[in-house]
Formats: sequence, structure tokens, C-alpha cells
Amino acid sequence: MPNVKIRPAMHADMNAVGRLGAMLIEEHYEFDRDRFIAASPESPQRYGAFLGTQLERENIIVLVADIDGKVVGYTYAGVEGFDYMALRGPAGALYDIVVDPAFRGQGIGRMLLDATIAALKKRGEPRIVLSTAEKNETAQRLFARAGFRRTMIEMTLTLDSDAK
Repeated sequence: MPNVKIRPAMHADMNAVGRLGAMLIEEHYEFDRDRFIAASPESPQRYGAFLGTQLERENIIVLVADIDGKVVGYTYAGVEGFDYMALRGPAGALYDIVVDPAFRGQGIGRMLLDATIAALKKRGEPRIVLSTAEKNETAQRLFARAGFRRTMIEMTLTLDSDAK
């Protein structure tokens, strides 16, 4: 396994994080074109810029997997309070976890997940919730191995296929 360092993201990482975020968009769009948005040529820059705005937020955690100065994965998580729409109390929420396909299968995703869980636990979160695409079986296996269990099922009804 390569020498992987999991560390907090910095503004200098946002180009790499944006590229990975755009890959996440593309992957989800391929899973279900009626549910997920398509990537555009601007997606890497926009995604990186968005996550860059999150770095100073007190309730946000953005971690990267760094191999010899190269960012090969990241997680984006937050601390949320009571959510009556979701019918749950305070929780950590894992929004994104992405590993560059060239580095998958080496335990980097699990390292990122474990570090994110530890960071949320350190903040005193009583639980962590996440959503994963129905067709993303690889991610679901990772989450199940880490102790996550299924609690909700999102369902989508496409009303107007021309409204994409």
C-alpha cells in the first residue's frame, strides 16, 4: 500500500478535490440519469470552489487522502442538529466520499471513512448518517463493513423526462 496521509483539506487542494467531485457527479449520473445531475466542463472548478467555501465552517469536516503531495481522495461531512424532515436528532452527516479510480481497492476509502468517523465522534456526535446511490454497491459494502446499517430508502418519480 502506498504511503497515504489523511489530513484536513486546504484551499490548495481544491483543484484536485474539484476534479474528484466532478467524477462523483459523473458516476452518479451514470447510475441514474433521471435522478442525478450531469457533470459539465465547469463541474471540477465549481465543485472545488464550493468545497473551498466550506473549509472554514465550524460544523464542516473536509479530509483528503494525500500520497506524496497528490490528493487521491476526500470526504466531506457536516454536523447537523435536529432535522424534523428526516425525523432524526443531531447527527454527523457524510455527504461525499470519493477515491480516484486509479487508487481504489487499496484501503484508502476505508482510511478516509475511519478518519471521518473519528472526527465526528470527537465532536460528540451520537450517530452518523449518509446516503448512497442504490447502484453503488461498492460503497454500500464499505459502509456496511464499517458498521452502517440501512435505515431509509429514497424513491424518485420522474414527472417530466423533458425537464432535465
